[in-house]
Amino acid sequence: MSRFPKISETFILYEILELGKLGLDIEIFPLVHHREPVKHSEADALAQHTHYYPLLSWAVLTAQFFWLRRRPTAYLGAWWGAIRGNLRSPKFLSRALAVVPLAALFARQMQTLGVTHVHAHWATHPALAAYIIRQLTGLSYSFTAHSHDIQADRTMLGEKIRHSRFVITISEHNRNFIGALYGPTAVDKTRVVHCGIDPEVFQPRQDRKPNATFTIACVARLEEIKGHTYLIEACAYLKDRGIPFRCLLIGDGLTRPQINAQIASLKLENHVSLLGSQPQHQVRELLAGADVVVLPSITHKGRKEGIPVSLMEALAMELPAVSTAGSAIPELIEDGVAGLIVPERDARALAEALIRIYTQPEQSLQFGKAGREKVLREFNLHRNARVLNELFLHNPDSKNEVPAQHFPAIAVTAEQKYDS
Repeated sequence: MSRFPKISETFILYEILELGKLGLDIEIFPLVHHREPVKHSEADALAQHTHYYPLLSWAVLTAQFFWLRRRPTAYLGAWWGAIRGNLRSPKFLSRALAVVPLAALFARQMQTLGVTHVHAHWATHPALAAYIIRQLTGLSYSFTAHSHDIQADRTMLGEKIRHSRFVITISEHNRNFIGALYGPTAVDKTRVVHCGIDPEVFQPRQDRKPNATFTIACVARLEEIKGHTYLIEACAYLKDRGIPFRCLLIGDGLTRPQINAQIASLKLENHVSLLGSQPQHQVRELLAGADVVVLPSITHKGRKEGIPVSLMEALAMELPAVSTAGSAIPELIEDGVAGLIVPERDARALAEALIRIYTQPEQSLQFGKAGREKVLREFNLHRNARVLNELFLHNPDSKNEVPAQHFPAIAVTAEQKYDS
C-alpha cells in the first residue's frame, strides 16, 4: 500500500486481518509510512509483518545494484516502462520514478521471504509497484481497483490489467467502467468483491427510538468529493424550518477551514460540530446515538466515490441513510429501501430527504432493518474475505492451486508522499 496504517482506510486493515485468520501469511510493503495522531489499535498486530523503507536509504540503493547485476534488461526495462507509461502526466511521472527503486527493494525482500503472489490495493502507483515486481521476479500479481484510481487517472491501467493474474474491483459500476474502456477480455479478468465490514462489531442499538434532537452523523474525510458544503447548506434549511437537530461531522482533512467558515457564516455553530478523526470504537458510539447517517458525495475533478465503508457500518447498525447518486453508492443504498438517494450538489433535496427521515420514524426504522440485511448479504467482511482467499489460492486461468504457505500482499493507497 502507499500509506499504512491510514485511519480513513480501515477496510484495507480489516481485510488483511481477516485474510490472516483464514491462514494466509501476509507481509505488507507500504510505499509510505503513514503517521497519524489517531490510529486503529488493531494495526499494532501487523507491525512485525510491515516493511517500511524510506526512499533515500542504503537498502534501496543496494537493491538497484543487485537487480542491475542480476537482471539488467528487466531492471532497465522497468525504468523505461515507468517513464514511457507516465509521460503524459508530469505529476504521475515524478511519483512513478520514486516507485521504481522502492519496488526493486520490495522485489528482493519478497524473494527472501518466499512470497508467491503480490496484491496491490489501488490501481495507480501501488499496482505499478506490483507490475515492476513481476518484471523483476516473475511473481504473479493482482490489484484492487476502488474508484477514483481508475476514473481520475488511468495511466498504464490497460497494461496493468493485461499482465495481472486477476483484478478485483469493489463495484459493478467499476467493472462496467473497465469493460467500456478495455473490452470483454478485461471484464472477464475482473471480479467484483465488495469491501466489507464485520456485522458483529457494528450491531444495532437495542430499542432504537428517535432522539428529541434529530441527530445527523456524517463519517468522512473533509475533502471536496465528500460534499460537506451541501450538507451544511441543508442544515441551514433545517434550521429555517424550525427542526431541532444537531449534525456531527466525524473526520478531518484539508477542507476543514472552509467548512468552519461556512458554519460560521450560516450561524450554525450551535447545530454543527466538527469532531475530527476518531478511532473505530468512538465512531460506533457516535453512530449508536444518531438518527440518520448522511454522505452527500459529489463527482469532483473526475473523481467519484466507490462504496464508502462508513455507510456500510452505519447500515449494519440499522441507521437509515441519505446519500447521492452518480457513483456506486446505489449498489449499497437502494432508494426507498435502505434509505434515500438524492441528486449530487442539491442541498434542498438533501434537506427534504432529512426532513422525511425526521417526520417518518416508522419508515426510517424499516430503512434501517433493510440496510442491515443488505450488509449481511453482500458487504459482510467474513464472507467477502473467503471469496478473496479462494481467488488468491486458485488461478482462474490455469485452474492450478497456489501454495498457501506464503501469500503476502502489497496493499497501497493512491496519493503518495515520500519519506527521506
